[in-house]
Amino acid sequence: MTFYIPQDTTALALGADAVAAALQAAGNEPVRNGSRGLFWLEPLLEVETDQGRIGFGPVGAEDIPSILDALSDDASAHPLYQGEIAAIPYLASQQRLTYARSGEGDPLCLDNYRRLDGFTGLKNALALSGQQIVDQVKESGLRGRGGAAFPAGIKWQTVHDCDAAQKYIVCNADEGDSGTFADRLVMESDPYQLIEGMTIAGLAVGATQGYIYLRSEYPKAHQLLNAAIEKATVANFLGDNIQGSGKRFDLEVRLGAGAYICGEETSLLESLEGKRGMVRAKPPLPAIEGLFGKPTVVNNVLTLAAISTILAQGAAAYQNFGMGRSRGTLAIQLAGNIKRGGLIELAFGVTLRQVVEDYGQGTFSDRPIRAIQVGGPLGAFLPESQWDTPMDYEAFAAIKAMIGHGGVVVFDDTADMAAQARFAMEFCVAESCGKCTPCRIGSVRGVEVIDRIVDGENRDDNLILLHELCDTMEMGSLCAMGGMTPFPVRSALTHFGQDFGTSSQDLSGSGDH
Repeated sequence: MTFYIPQDTTALALGADAVAAALQAAGNEPVRNGSRGLFWLEPLLEVETDQGRIGFGPVGAEDIPSILDALSDDASAHPLYQGEIAAIPYLASQQRLTYARSGEGDPLCLDNYRRLDGFTGLKNALALSGQQIVDQVKESGLRGRGGAAFPAGIKWQTVHDCDAAQKYIVCNADEGDSGTFADRLVMESDPYQLIEGMTIAGLAVGATQGYIYLRSEYPKAHQLLNAAIEKATVANFLGDNIQGSGKRFDLEVRLGAGAYICGEETSLLESLEGKRGMVRAKPPLPAIEGLFGKPTVVNNVLTLAAISTILAQGAAAYQNFGMGRSRGTLAIQLAGNIKRGGLIELAFGVTLRQVVEDYGQGTFSDRPIRAIQVGGPLGAFLPESQWDTPMDYEAFAAIKAMIGHGGVVVFDDTADMAAQARFAMEFCVAESCGKCTPCRIGSVRGVEVIDRIVDGENRDDNLILLHELCDTMEMGSLCAMGGMTPFPVRSALTHFGQDFGTSSQDLSGSGDH
């Protein structure tokens, strides 16, 4: 029998190393695999048996003796037995493209990656011209998964068409939104997929150097990425003359210092250049004048990870998933007050209600759900009347919400939504780069105005003032930091006005006060 214990950050935080040590003490050397993202079951012990791969979870070190006994008799009788891994309902009902390999084996094992169709996309890309690769990405309908949802192929085309001696591929791995972990899961469970996607991007646009800008809070991802890059270089999937093609692509990891604003692409580029992470005014676009003034593709981890799948299976196969202009699959990260938190990969079009009820199984507190925030700390708070909205970029925009990076944070009926709106402004105070006045000053004034509303001080006048302040921040900020802070504030006021001491009211329009 072969035993598997994850080495990703979540599993480690929940005691996976102690479980591995208990297995070793019993004479069993486990494979340290990546997580499948079923975090409510971590640490998830997987066992390869003659009858297939089965699971036990959540497992503690103290459970190992009884599990080993059960494996020699009737494994299904053990209270932590989860059955065949692939048949666990939470996992079996998903549509995994990006996370198809996640948890299958040692994330640094090149042979395992290749056995599971790894580097097929790169092999196919090496037989194509740069323009043909770009055309594949455009035909797939892939949009940036970092939050802006800009068509990836158009960005690549812009960089491809630029005449420059040096171009760059930059991966934005500064995953800072609340309730998000999808990027980390890729880097810790399937790092070669990201490496392959970035290499294909380099081939497509004529870039020979890539950088992964990683948040410093991800030390395990940092370790695994560096090890994977070294192994891929030795195996000639990176570096000079890739697989005898005459093409070159080099890749390095750079650590950020924990600034939320560096998730914004121009601030990230400033940081990569060794400067303070402050937003650049656009134009010029980074695709034309990006890193060190050169044409640069800046994409999120999930965007670049999807590239290997598109080149391996074809643009049409990828576009076959999703709805409307939202093609492919969405990495939904279910967190907050929820029974079964974890990573859910499904085609665009699933509803929030399906996610939180069918997968999440309701709140951890067993109290009714009051609000769901989608898209990070700057995403709107959605009441139950909006939970049947399909998760689609345009459908969410129609209700003045956003999908963003796919984080879904659940609140029960004890949540104070006025406090949550205040936190959004307070968060902007702490994380603003300070370059533009609407964001830097507007967020400070926003905290003050919300406090006055809650205290009942000139409530009607201050509601008008808050409305106008939100307009100014949304329309006048240089980037989405200040521009999107009004989203949670307005949604809280619109749907949960009673928490502010007023009736719910729509503050999403402009001009009619």
